Amino acid sequence: MNGLLKLDQVETHIGQYHILQAISFEVRKGEVTVLLGRNGAGKTTTLRTIMGLNPATKGSVTYKGEPIQSLPTYTIAKKGIGYVPEDQGIFAGLTVEENMKVAIQKENEETAKRMDWILELFPDLKKFWKKTGGYLSGGQKQMLSIARAYVNENELLLIDEPSKGLAPIVVEKVMESILQIKDQTTIVLVEQNFMMASTIGDSYYIIDDGRTVNHGTMKQLKEDEEMKRKYLGIA
Repeated sequence: MNGLLKLDQVETHIGQYHILQAISFEVRKGEVTVLLGRNGAGKTTTLRTIMGLNPATKGSVTYKGEPIQSLPTYTIAKKGIGYVPEDQGIFAGLTVEENMKVAIQKENEETAKRMDWILELFPDLKKFWKKTGGYLSGGQKQMLSIARAYVNENELLLIDEPSKGLAPIVVEKVMESILQIKDQTTIVLVEQNFMMASTIGDSYYIIDDGRTVNHGTMKQLKEDEEMKRKYLGIA
């Protein structure tokens, strides 16, 4: 096994609410692992727990063999985990250029190469380089959010609902960009759009009511009509 990230019986409380009750999964290096489940199942909280934003109250989160569940978020990020939150998390009052500069942890030759590659991948960002984040469309904001997470030499990207609220034609562009990025890094993807998830993903874990209930290859899930109907509401 070439596991990069592993969660073992992770539990998370938010206030009085017991959100994650038994989350276990392993992310293999070089693959896209998709977390699936209905709204409110605990997928976003799972990503936030990995990043230390909603710390685990029980269980372990291990990255490259090292426990990280008790570390602060900034330390987790410096270990090589990029995070694209559900709300995109860009700075509306800063320009695209400033948003990118704020995200860069170390300015070096490798970062410069990644920046050039990103601007080829997302030409709209280059076009609106001097415009503020608030000026961008929903799809462009999503591209900026992904670009900010990818510009550093992160070995793992956590991407939460990249298609949310986007028009179908924009979803296709975002999907194409993630397909290109997956050739160069490992990804954990939370995505409600099953067409997008099944196109990008290599393996899947289904989360239901804060628990991991099923997993396998994406090819297996595409063929399992009962599983899709039971946990994802796909007829």
